Amino acid sequence: MAVGVTGSDLMVRPGPEKFEDALTRPNARPMDFTGHPMKGFVFVEAEGIATDSSLADWVERGASFSKSLLAK
Repeated sequence: MAVGVTGSDLMVRPGPEKFEDALTRPNARPMDFTGHPMKGFVFVEAEGIATDSSLADWVERGASFSKSLLAK
């Protein structure tokens, strides 16, 4: 998974090495489905992807990590 949508949030998988950096970005928070944050995944609120360039940046972050994974 690189990116996805849940409700009005974008789910992004920047990966564990870029996780902390992603959290410093406006409107980003740890992804938490079960009461425990998932390391390497973030939610980005709608305000954080309001422009084409901000959305493209987040998609590139997720795609970049996904491309680095071994094929299954």
